[in-house]
Amino acid sequence: MNDQNPSSGSPFRAIKAIDYTVIFVRDMVAMRRFYEDILGFPLQRELSASWIEYQVGANTLALTRPSRTAADAPTPRGSAALQLAFKVSVPEVDQCADELVRHGVDLLSPPTDQAFGHRTLFFRDPDGNLLEVFADI
Repeated sequence: MNDQNPSSGSPFRAIKAIDYTVIFVRDMVAMRRFYEDILGFPLQRELSASWIEYQVGANTLALTRPSRTAADAPTPRGSAALQLAFKVSVPEVDQCADELVRHGVDLLSPPTDQAFGHRTLFFRDPDGNLLEVFADI
């Protein structure tokens, strides 16, 4: 069922936003350093050494290890578990690229104007997740 089927009575149609995103991490120390020191995300709260929250716009981004609800095996090294896209202004895409390079982060794709109307920048976090900074152009 989707928006093209307005007769859907699904209670999930009430969802209007993603409140928080959880990244299951392999290396908490490296991930915390990356999200706090390199990306500069403000620490919202630390519930334990295994649950760290950052405020990113209206969304909470949490770092944790799988345990409470799922005992999944960690994603194999070299495999991204997710992609996050962070929206900024056009000049900030290039500024973010410069800041990442200054911190020794390898860019997968430098700032590039895409045919679909975005200026994009791609890189990875320490656990190998794919991150994108983009702007509408």
